[in-house]
Amino acid sequence: MQRLVAFLLCATALVGVPSQGASAGPRLNNGRLYRFHYNVELGLNRPRASARGTAGFQISSDVDISLTWRNPENQDEQLLRVQISNVQLQSAVQRSGKNNIFHGSTTESILGREKLEALQRPFMLLWKMGKVRSLYTYKVEPVTIKNLKRGVASMLMMQLKSGKMVEADASGKCLVEYKATKNQVIRTKHMESCKTQETGFTSHSQVLGVNWKSNAVTVITLEDGFMKSAIAEELHVLSINSRHSTATKILSRQSLSLWEVTTGPEEEAGKDAVRVVKQVDAKLFSVGVVTEKGKTRCKGCPSLVDTWRAVRGHLEPDYLSKASAPRSFLSLIHSLRNTAKADILRVLRNCSKTSLPQLVDAVTSAQTPASLSAMLEFLDFHKADGVVLQERFLYACGFSSHPTESMLQALLDISKGPIASMEIKESVVMIMGALVRKLCQKGGCDLPAVVTVRELLLAGPESTQDEAQVQMYLLALKNALLPEAVPLLARFAESETGTFSTTAITALQRYGPEFITPEVKQTLNRVYHQNRRVYEKSVRSAAADMILSGTPSYAEVKNLLLSIGHLPHEMNKHMLSKVEDILRFDMPASKLVRRVLKDMVVHNYDRFSKVGSSSAYSGYMTRSTDVTSTYSLDILYSGSGILRRSNMNIYGQSNSALLHGLQVAIEAQGLESLIAATADEGEKDLESFAGMSAILLDVQLRPVTFFKGYSDLMAKMFSLSGDPINVVKGLILLTDHSQAIPLQSGLRASVEFQGGLAVDISGGMEFSLWYRESKTSVNNRGAMVVVGNVTVDTDFLSVGIEVSFEMEAALDFITTVQFSEYPFLVCMQMDKKTFPFREAVSKVEKLSLGEPFTRRRSREQLVPGSEFPLHQENSNMCRKVFESEW
Repeated sequence: MQRLVAFLLCATALVGVPSQGASAGPRLNNGRLYRFHYNVELGLNRPRASARGTAGFQISSDVDISLTWRNPENQDEQLLRVQISNVQLQSAVQRSGKNNIFHGSTTESILGREKLEALQRPFMLLWKMGKVRSLYTYKVEPVTIKNLKRGVASMLMMQLKSGKMVEADASGKCLVEYKATKNQVIRTKHMESCKTQETGFTSHSQVLGVNWKSNAVTVITLEDGFMKSAIAEELHVLSINSRHSTATKILSRQSLSLWEVTTGPEEEAGKDAVRVVKQVDAKLFSVGVVTEKGKTRCKGCPSLVDTWRAVRGHLEPDYLSKASAPRSFLSLIHSLRNTAKADILRVLRNCSKTSLPQLVDAVTSAQTPASLSAMLEFLDFHKADGVVLQERFLYACGFSSHPTESMLQALLDISKGPIASMEIKESVVMIMGALVRKLCQKGGCDLPAVVTVRELLLAGPESTQDEAQVQMYLLALKNALLPEAVPLLARFAESETGTFSTTAITALQRYGPEFITPEVKQTLNRVYHQNRRVYEKSVRSAAADMILSGTPSYAEVKNLLLSIGHLPHEMNKHMLSKVEDILRFDMPASKLVRRVLKDMVVHNYDRFSKVGSSSAYSGYMTRSTDVTSTYSLDILYSGSGILRRSNMNIYGQSNSALLHGLQVAIEAQGLESLIAATADEGEKDLESFAGMSAILLDVQLRPVTFFKGYSDLMAKMFSLSGDPINVVKGLILLTDHSQAIPLQSGLRASVEFQGGLAVDISGGMEFSLWYRESKTSVNNRGAMVVVGNVTVDTDFLSVGIEVSFEMEAALDFITTVQFSEYPFLVCMQMDKKTFPFREAVSKVEKLSLGEPFTRRRSREQLVPGSEFPLHQENSNMCRKVFESEW
């Protein structure tokens, strides 16, 4: 028993004594001065460009580190004294004297005496277990100097065992992975996990967004329990998703190499690090390890008034198809984001009438509290004479890249007040739906304004008997895509009003497959097969399109195919074209359709030999590693040969993200009486109507009416010139990405990618009773500019790179129908005009004083025009149409 007690006492004593030979963290020796060579190199370039074209600089210095204090109760908690000296600045690459901004300059002339002295003034680090817990420096030091010291401190971050942890350095609070061996530690930082105070913003659509790839690795070599060297490399590549060659690269390197260990100061006595710091120098204050944002002062930057004077000539309506328009638009937005409300209002009130709509586009697209407040004060929705400006404001809100709750609340307030124009009322509600969708996708579904608007839109369609208002709410729900709206839309899909049914079905088609429940599928099948009532052809066609484009069952596909032959003539042909398009274009339902067609009851000559002029066709506009763009043309005619519905769609896909870039739909009904023809089943009592609606960049816009009612039709029949009617015209901020990247070196990179689009979409319809011919046209004109900027500004030295591309394009879709005989002749043409494509890269290095060094390269090429291929039957008909015209 005595031996057992003696053993336990000895074991307790051993546990209570700390081991001097085993330490969990690196340590410095007392009375020693560790002298290092330190180097920071920053380079900006394109990812695959030659290193000789890099814009950047190097900072080299000596760094002395010594032990000031060690916690007597924890040997791994140490207070280090760090001093930078012998600072040198030079270019990142060798250049001749005239191209070298550092030529003839000294460090003091570049930094200034005060900043150089501040940089070389000692600072202290609380170093615990190899991690920098606190940095003590002088409060009055410039932010740039503090950040450079943080960069030195970040090189001392290490741990002597492998593992993952979250820690803070100059880059932010990041997940870091360590791999430790006997004399080496590899520190890998997962940059996507880093959290900083600046969040930035990016585009709503991934297709139009920016891709960011990064890595940061530090290799640390150890000797006698302390650092012998550390080499860090940090790489960031930012590129446009739709064109990855428009990209920039940020390369930051740091090295810290021990070259001498000499006699140094003895450590201070004390039990508390803070007290020891004050004991050494009372002026030292604890600052965070993460870099701070300095106050940006733009010397010589033009004011908003100066910018507007420089660009307004390029924003006149006649120049909107030129690349200078969106480029000027982007410059204006950049200036607006740094301008107060009063100055914005001053420019708005002194603008000419012709350029004012474009200015409204820019002010709204700036998306700052000042710009939104200025627009709300400038516009008066009580007056009908400002309809054009009001709608431009609303559309710019709908296309906003990062809308806020305050923007949605502003539209909600407008909707509750008196609005002079019913068209503007409709646009307000529809754009609110688009904003709800964008805010929900950013995680803002529970914001008070979003909740209020969601309730308003969900209750809207069943709260009124006014058909125009019902349609307005349905279109708003089509923009909002609320999951809880699916049952409501399914009920309206079976409405007796064809417009409601078509809108509800096309809205459901925009939802993901997870929202299309068996009940919704049953509704669509009832509509197509007319189980409960007779529907218009356009409604049944929309239902069939949704069934086939989703995840149909074998029975659903078979029943659809069996219906062919029992439909109105043109609908028979339309359904056949849809099936052929699915098989040819290899859509998701292709395999199932092929399987069903093996049944000879379904697949026979009688069914597949139906004639007509209606068609459906899909094709590729572009196919590349960056983006795939597809188009589809879907045309349905009445049995009398008059256009019933024409639908053109353009989609863009990049990195599995899909963007509905454009849809232009022209619809006509009730025109059979003009040619003494018989209307199709379910369409005998339809009111004469023709109109057009558009979806642009995933936003449903307010439909445009050509004529409505027999009297309106007859009034316009002989005055119809065929001149196109504008659907949407203006400037749109396509890409909008802003990001601050704090580098481990203490430098900060500011990233801005912006893309502007000048667009003019119009449509027209000509109808000739004499020649028994109709012609519809959709004209798309536009110019696009995308600019990416990366800048590293240290307030005494600035380097930057700009990459850009621009184009001017036109796309026309024309349908000519000759209905003097049956089957009538239909010719569809989809033409892309030859257009220029330009891309450029420029780099700049600039000191606070002296001439900057700038290098710019550009190239231009002509993209040949083409007529997009359609089915062979269309080509044959076009030949006959043009032969008869000749």
